[in-house]
Amino acid sequence: MKFSIPLALLAVFFLASCAEEPPPPTTQHHRASTYASPAAAPPTKVAKGDYPYGIPVPGKPHLVESPYSPGKYIDVEGFPPGTEVKDPYTDKIFLVP
Repeated sequence: MKFSIPLALLAVFFLASCAEEPPPPTTQHHRASTYASPAAAPPTKVAKGDYPYGIPVPGKPHLVESPYSPGKYIDVEGFPPGTEVKDPYTDKIFLVP
């Protein structure tokens, strides 16, 4: 008799642990945020056509004048036309002519 009570309790705990878990609670639907819409945010990437072209220096095929810092020349040798390059004086992007 002493052995059957602990065995019965063990069986009950075992069966209770094998029972199905209750389903997870249903998710709540949240309201839309009141922040500005993504359409109102400034663009993070500028289209290639929006950059100005560097100004070719006469007689110097590998030099261009920066459109952002007039009088400053930048060596673009090895860059094909239309390539985006960074003006080292202003860190702005312009296109190789």
